[in-house]
Amino acid sequence: MSSFKNTGHLFRFAGLFVLAFLIFLGVRGFVVPKSFGQYGHYRGNAIVDDAARPMFYAGHQACETCHADIAATKASGAHAHVNCEACHGPQAIHALADDPTAHIPVKPDSATLCIRCHAKTLAKPKNFPQVDGDHSQGMACITCHTNPHSPAMDTAAKGGAK
Repeated sequence: MSSFKNTGHLFRFAGLFVLAFLIFLGVRGFVVPKSFGQYGHYRGNAIVDDAARPMFYAGHQACETCHADIAATKASGAHAHVNCEACHGPQAIHALADDPTAHIPVKPDSATLCIRCHAKTLAKPKNFPQVDGDHSQGMACITCHTNPHSPAMDTAAKGGAK
């Protein structure tokens, strides 16, 4: 037992460790919200907090109320299952306003918008319409695909596209 002659420093270290752990538990009680862990490893009040935030997306039903003609075109086209706000951005301020003309949505730039979904990658299914970067030869997509709600190449432009 000669190796344990001077064990006082071990007891002091253990005491500091226990003291630090108790301080941690005390601080944790003040810092961690009471609803933490209510739904697993989440803060239960987060749902209430999110519901209180202002709405940005109106949903495609709100768009189709006023834009029935475009909705009909879109329903028969390749973008039938793409929500309006996926391309046009959040439109609650336009769709749910008393005067929708006060907030006119900006027309999206097709050269940058379309490539978000249609850039050629190996991860997409083979039957999904994909384009290489030089496909448009620097032109906007709507030059040849004039109706983005039902995109098909115009007959006049078929000869010029790759």
